[in-house]
Amino acid sequence: MAIARLHGGPLDGQVLPLDSPDLDQLIMPYAEGQLVYRREGAAENTGDDDGPTSFDFHFDGEVGDINSTDDDEPKAADR
Repeated sequence: MAIARLHGGPLDGQVLPLDSPDLDQLIMPYAEGQLVYRREGAAENTGDDDGPTSFDFHFDGEVGDINSTDDDEPKAADR
């Protein structure tokens, strides 16, 4: 099992399990938008007896409003 250690942004200090250790970025829903964290640095704790392998992910920014009304498609809340 691998874990992501988040640095910066609204989720600073959080530790999350990773389904895949090959991920270069995490995009997560947050409030009305999404947060983007990018992996930086090498894996830590890669030995057999030093705990789960961990990766540092640093805040890269927010992505717009996931409930945007810019298009004419009805949203789930509108149905």
